[in-house]
Amino acid sequence: MNENTGQQPPTVGLPASGISDADLFAHCLTDDGLAWLESLLGSGRYEVRAPEQAALLCVAWLRRTGEDAAAAELVEELRPFAHEVRFAPYPVERPVPDPDAVHRLTVGEAAGTLARRAPHPAVEAQREALTVWRPFEDELLGHWLRIEADPQAVTRASGAALLARYRELAAAHTRCTKHLNPKSNTAVLLRGLEATVTGRELPPRLAGLVRHAVASMAARRGRPGSAEHTRLRREQARQAALPAHHDLAALLLRRLAPLDVARGTTEARTLTGPVTAEEARSTGLPIAAGIPPSVREPVAAALTAPLRTLLETGAVPSAEVLGEVAGRLVAAHPAQGYADEALGSLVAAAYSAGRPRRYALWWSREHHERIASLPWLRAVAPWGPDPAVRARATLRMFAEVCVEYFPGAGLPNLLARALSGLVPLAGLPVPLLTEPFAHRYSGRPSPDLLPAAQAPAELLRGTVYERYHGIDYAEVLRLVAAGDHEGFATLCVERAGRPGGSPAVDAAVIEQARILTTFNLATLVRYADVSPRGGWGGAARGAFCAAVRRAATPAQTSYAWRQLLFHLSLCDADEQTRVLAWIDVRTARLPARAAAGIAGPLAALRLAAA
Repeated sequence: MNENTGQQPPTVGLPASGISDADLFAHCLTDDGLAWLESLLGSGRYEVRAPEQAALLCVAWLRRTGEDAAAAELVEELRPFAHEVRFAPYPVERPVPDPDAVHRLTVGEAAGTLARRAPHPAVEAQREALTVWRPFEDELLGHWLRIEADPQAVTRASGAALLARYRELAAAHTRCTKHLNPKSNTAVLLRGLEATVTGRELPPRLAGLVRHAVASMAARRGRPGSAEHTRLRREQARQAALPAHHDLAALLLRRLAPLDVARGTTEARTLTGPVTAEEARSTGLPIAAGIPPSVREPVAAALTAPLRTLLETGAVPSAEVLGEVAGRLVAAHPAQGYADEALGSLVAAAYSAGRPRRYALWWSREHHERIASLPWLRAVAPWGPDPAVRARATLRMFAEVCVEYFPGAGLPNLLARALSGLVPLAGLPVPLLTEPFAHRYSGRPSPDLLPAAQAPAELLRGTVYERYHGIDYAEVLRLVAAGDHEGFATLCVERAGRPGGSPAVDAAVIEQARILTTFNLATLVRYADVSPRGGWGGAARGAFCAAVRRAATPAQTSYAWRQLLFHLSLCDADEQTRVLAWIDVRTARLPARAAAGIAGPLAALRLAAA
């Protein structure tokens, strides 16, 4: 059944299974076949496993649009290959995702993560302690308290039964071993019990240990049956009754089982809801038991939704994870911006077909050009957005969400690599820089390193960023104009104060290269018109908060501080004043240790701003 609508896939005009590719091609050109294709287009319930399986859907779309001549021309171009290539899609129960929807994990990957959830030894030992050994300890303590009150009223038989019960429990429940510690109160009381059962008088030392154990156990938890003791055991019983995480993971696996393992899901919230009455009957789990966050996480990561929805729900928790999902959206970016929604979904399916599921950076400019040159996508291209405009919009969108949601992180290398292929399509005059910045063995700088410094030198001259870092942007522009790659690498080494260092492996030199290039942020602001929601002042405030959170780690603090300086430099003078005043107020409220961690950078910032 369809996950969203409960409908079955269209079957009108569907040919019999086992039909050859040539006969399927011929059938799809009949009235019944075209009706079937158009029903697939309308419902979106089809699957394109290889780009060529979108071809006949393009024919149907052209006919539906009234472009019969273009449709006929495309058919004739396809016909010579119809005997060896399947040009038709596969009908499925769920619609294809929207072109702007993305997921971090597929349902299959989420299920694999859940399947690896095993019982946690420490948690299960604690559960055994609460359900088995604490009640037994209460029985044991109660036995000795009765002996203290009236030794004649307690028989040897009751002591022997208690010892036999202990031996049965110790043989059956082996996770918790505290009772085996000879110095534990439980072990002392058991030794005393063994002596009384045999009729021997307790040795003075053992008798003293037993009295001390009884007193300490009663003082710590109260006497069994007392109000204090009853409250404690009731709370412990409640904790022990909570379902184990691996059992809840098994329940989520059952819920995921009917879904397509190769896709995400739009129903992540429903799939992670509390245990239903029917599930409680079949699994033994408590009815209405909630699914804890650690168990929900894999299913939440399989949510298929627009990127901003994933960011707002926490399904994309970091800039690095944003880089992981970027490949999926970048691959389908040509399908975004279509006026006809059905055509946009079809083009997205063609671009995404055959993609390796867990290889985030499979997309490349060459791949895009190869897919775009396919005859059926060429035939519908006039109804699509301008490729340069679309590529520029995608670059802008990713840079903006990165600044908005992770203002202290900058553009991670994984995301830069995913976006780098869009730069030529968007017509940007300089490439995006990706690490490593130099060849590992020869030390020769990357050809992209010097051009990546041009936009920062033009954008940030005379700003807080330049003054704080002590950058001579005039010298940087001279190196850019001269094409002096080696000179720029030398500049990074000199700024790092590491003679003989290399931008390939030396962390201090690499950091100077990041500072001088802003690691692509200035390029995207300069040439892709990046402007985050909330403005650059909001981004600067977010970067300051990130720096404070990371105050215990100097390297991460300096990274967030670099982003703060960049965002602050793009604010106008009035906004800069407001942000600096806000920083002063927030700093005054910080704990002494956190304030001390940022005292040096903050003093340098005030000096640069002044």
